[in-house]
Amino acid sequence: MNGFGIKVNHFPIPQKNCKPETLLLIRIFWLSLPHINPEVGYLAKRIIMPVRIRLQRHGKKGKPFYWIVAADSRVKRDGKFLEKLGTYNPMVEPADIQIDVDAAVKWLMNGAQPTETARAILKYKGVLYKKHLLVGVRKGAFDMDEAERRFAEWLERHEAKVQAHKDRVAEREAAAKKAIYDREKAYSDARAAKQTPAPEAAETATEDDAGQAPEAGDAGAQAQAEEGGEA
Repeated sequence: MNGFGIKVNHFPIPQKNCKPETLLLIRIFWLSLPHINPEVGYLAKRIIMPVRIRLQRHGKKGKPFYWIVAADSRVKRDGKFLEKLGTYNPMVEPADIQIDVDAAVKWLMNGAQPTETARAILKYKGVLYKKHLLVGVRKGAFDMDEAERRFAEWLERHEAKVQAHKDRVAEREAAAKKAIYDREKAYSDARAAKQTPAPEAAETATEDDAGQAPEAGDAGAQAQAEEGGEA
């Protein structure tokens, strides 16, 4: 049921205060239109077809990548679509979103309904705001030049916010890399210090060796003297 009381997936008539028999007759007539007049039937299908703006998944397992498409809601998620509007990559920060704003606005103005996730994406990219401006132009609140000016100002502010967010992400990643480097360097220094003997210990060992050398010489001289006495 849409905002005009029309059940778009069946037939476009108000259903309040209608008898079941009347609804049945009108539905039979509506479904028979393609057989009565193919052109009228085609237009009827175009009118009542429930179009949704939604995400269509692509990419590998664990690395999703989405297309933003306008498709018939009765078709499965990854099936046929009417038009590709853009792409959405959630694997980077901030998420990379590319979308044809004018095409998306055209579908919204023609009655297409976005899913919850698609609505958030359209709002983020300013599609809903541009639709709001075009509705204002249609009502005569301001002209098209004013609408374009307002959208350009909004787009400039939005891009500045996105760039600031990208800068913060880059700074955070640089700080994380520096912390990892400092931690690894400290570990390497500690390991090298553990493997290298301390200078005091090396000096002590040298003095001990020097003190033990004369004792060995005295022992050798004493042994030679004893051998001479025996002879």
